[in-house]
Amino acid sequence: MLIQSHIVDLETPTGTMRTYVHRPAGEGRFPAILFYSEIFQQTGPIERAAKIIAGHGYAVLVPEVFHELNPIGTVLAYDDAGRDKGNADKSAKDVQGYDSDNRAMIEWVQTQPWFNGNIGAAGFCIGGHLAFRAALQPEVKATACFYATDLHTQVIPNKPGQHSMERLADIKGELLMIWGKQDNHIPTAGRVQVYQQLTDAGLSFTWHEFNGQHAFMRDEGERYDPQLAATGYQLALQLFSNTL
Repeated sequence: MLIQSHIVDLETPTGTMRTYVHRPAGEGRFPAILFYSEIFQQTGPIERAAKIIAGHGYAVLVPEVFHELNPIGTVLAYDDAGRDKGNADKSAKDVQGYDSDNRAMIEWVQTQPWFNGNIGAAGFCIGGHLAFRAALQPEVKATACFYATDLHTQVIPNKPGQHSMERLADIKGELLMIWGKQDNHIPTAGRVQVYQQLTDAGLSFTWHEFNGQHAFMRDEGERYDPQLAATGYQLALQLFSNTL
């Protein structure tokens, strides 16, 4: 399926949020996927991942997750300086800012003539956490979280009772949780903790652990595993096909 891409600058309570939209080029109405990047924002690998999903019949919205903290259009490099800046941004942004970002995208997409009324979410790394956060929105029916960081920690700033894992009762859609067993950012104990809490909350979720490292979906660098990435896309697209 051929796709088209364009940019929309959305107003949020914390400032203008550039959002990259990738969607099928043909006529029709499509489900929307809120797609969240790593701390580096829309890098080449993230753009290519979004286009893969879009090419299967979805309108994919990629927001600049740290828009309050950077000039519009910022992309951080996959190096020490970029990692340090991205981690500093993660530590600086209150988690409620992501909630208002989600509302801005949802309200915008609901006005688009190519939108079919169904919304999902997906993301890699911190984006996996932010996709999980998007699942708190009542419109989000299905969410694919790839090696979601900091669900098992209190690293991301939040007000009392507002950590993502403290709001499981707000999740109404289906979750797909995908992990790498060799991921040093999310140890076994952390994964066990998240699994148990999702189970205790009675959520509808599917859980997959692969022999992969952190960022195995990123098609740059030594941790990329093409076979696991293909399986990851297949699982996410199956979820979206079944629910959206």
